[in-house]
Amino acid sequence: MKGRRANKTRAITVQRLLRSEDSRLEELNSLAEAAGYAVVGSIEQVRSADPRYQIGRGKVEELASLVKELHAEKIVFDNDLKPVQAYNIAKLTGVETIDRFQLILEIFVKRASTKEAQLQVKLASLRYQLPRARESVRLARMGEQPGFMGLGRYEVDVYFEAIKRQIAHIRRELRAIRGKRSLQRVQRIDHGFSLVSLAGYTYAGKTTLFNTLAVESKPVDQGLFTTLSTTTRAVDFQDRRVLLTDTVGFIDSLPLFLIEAFRSTLEETILSDAIILVVDFHESVKEIHRKLTCCLDTLNEIGAYGIPIVTALNKIDLLSEGEIDEKLTSLGDLAQNPVPISALSGRNIDELKRKVVECLGDYVQASFSLPPSGEALSFISGLYGQVNVIDTRYEEKEVIITAKAMPWLLDKIHGQIEKLGGQLLKTSRPQKPVALHYNRE
Repeated sequence: MKGRRANKTRAITVQRLLRSEDSRLEELNSLAEAAGYAVVGSIEQVRSADPRYQIGRGKVEELASLVKELHAEKIVFDNDLKPVQAYNIAKLTGVETIDRFQLILEIFVKRASTKEAQLQVKLASLRYQLPRARESVRLARMGEQPGFMGLGRYEVDVYFEAIKRQIAHIRRELRAIRGKRSLQRVQRIDHGFSLVSLAGYTYAGKTTLFNTLAVESKPVDQGLFTTLSTTTRAVDFQDRRVLLTDTVGFIDSLPLFLIEAFRSTLEETILSDAIILVVDFHESVKEIHRKLTCCLDTLNEIGAYGIPIVTALNKIDLLSEGEIDEKLTSLGDLAQNPVPISALSGRNIDELKRKVVECLGDYVQASFSLPPSGEALSFISGLYGQVNVIDTRYEEKEVIITAKAMPWLLDKIHGQIEKLGGQLLKTSRPQKPVALHYNRE
């Protein structure tokens, strides 16, 4: 353990907060560890923001002493830092100083494994730099500071315009990727798939739930932001054909431009027919409320309002029955369609699927006949990839098919059947399944 820590950059975490605010140092420490730092100390100060240092001058001097005492190599602030604040703190402490957003970007750089994710991370970084470019160049000219941007003596206008050109170029590349995904989405919808997205606070267990629902084995890391790129799989939710997508996790106080940078990834959530919102139900009631509120606010920010949400209250295998009931009561109306589950053990997964299916709308059951021609038989074979075929009977002069699908899809199929010389025999709406109680065993 000591050997591993010795190879990591030693960091001190800092938060300035108001009396009305809660400490987020524990989460900041987790973020720092996810970025590969060894957190060797922390400082917290309750006060309004200082324009020069974010924290008070006296607290910066205390921080400088702690840097020397603990041999720290980096300072990480939970608060957003202006270039002049990062410059002044670095000047007094002798080490590079970054804020929460820069720290998250470092994690994203480590986790980005696809071209799309890498482009999105680069776009977010450039969007962060753009409004700070002129001030950063001015400060860099005043003298070398530890780790400070590495700007040297770039001309301000040249640097500023270079950032804008890079942003425009990356946006064009992401639009092309988004166009391909849009085409794939249309094809999936045409084949009768409902679109369901997994969303939630980072490290809530989304990927574990994805693996359970899709019978997959996506890597599940013991750290934040394991998922930066979408993964989509066809999953059977009772009699429904569902495309399930795992997406990037949310976190508190992310700038809107970072969310916008990941638009092509989050678009899967915006265009879903239903969202499974995963919550770590093992945490304290206060943390559950904070993170659930953050997720709901983020979903509204990205334009996902109005989409049915099923709240998967995860990790109940770590709770007693009494604790589950108590926490459920505390949530009130905050959690939409709540289902206590364990993604790890599979408890109540069937209940979760039932709840999602209820949100997707009713399937219509239809029976129709087709002549046993080669063209018709080819059409029937293709139906198995579009609808839930319940029964196929081959008679002497016709083939009778019974299937379930969304009404609009059956209307489309009906037209194709008539062109092939077939006919619709009957339609009916299946009865809804009887609601079952949550399994607490």
